[in-house]
Amino acid sequence: MDQPPPIAAATLIVMRARPVGPPDILVVERAAGMAFAGGAIVFPGGRVDAADAELAAAIGRPTDAAKVTAIRETIEESAVLAGLRSTAGAIDPALGALLQQELLAGAPLGALLDAHALSLDLDSLVAMARWIPAFKQARRFDTLFFLAAALPGEWPPIPQPGECQSAEWAGAQALLDRIAAGRDHAIFPTKRNLERMARYATFDEACADAALYPLDPIVPWVDRRGGEDHVCIPPDLGYPVTSEPLTSAVRA
Repeated sequence: MDQPPPIAAATLIVMRARPVGPPDILVVERAAGMAFAGGAIVFPGGRVDAADAELAAAIGRPTDAAKVTAIRETIEESAVLAGLRSTAGAIDPALGALLQQELLAGAPLGALLDAHALSLDLDSLVAMARWIPAFKQARRFDTLFFLAAALPGEWPPIPQPGECQSAEWAGAQALLDRIAAGRDHAIFPTKRNLERMARYATFDEACADAALYPLDPIVPWVDRRGGEDHVCIPPDLGYPVTSEPLTSAVRA
């Protein structure tokens, strides 16, 4: 029987410059009981819903619903604002918690933006990759990964109650080290994207590298290598690591 079409989704990799060293990245740890990637470290994101598409169309950007999703999901899951601008000047980080609470209570994103003199800055999001994992899971997602620079100011993440156990800023390599040591867990696409992010010294460098590669769908496959099954991805889409033993690929 044919598989149903994958669910459209979007993820936002928010990068924050540090005084010394590589940038921090915003990640959340999903609640252990979640059906998809429960207990795993992920970038904020989720499925594209009808309201995201309607808001994108209302501002004349009907093909950018995924960007709206990435911005909305990041607020819901972490209370961190990205991809927004204000007519009143700098955006107060305290607004993040307020918008998170109102979104989770069911308020539409468009109405909240209007109420707080905010607007979507969709051009500030840079598309980096498109993943369609085909592992045998109940739900399959077609996910666009976007890059965004953190807004000025301190943005302490607040995890979404019930969906995220924690939220934090951390370096990509530090997260990879924690995963390798077994202190954190991550699914295959997250690990590959963290390895890619660990190579960048700045947000601009990440964007420049992303521009070098097409947004071809990345559909991992299983191949026998060295007597062991590996999960593999194409070698020419910007990823420094393109295979991992199947035994650890789904969860490190």
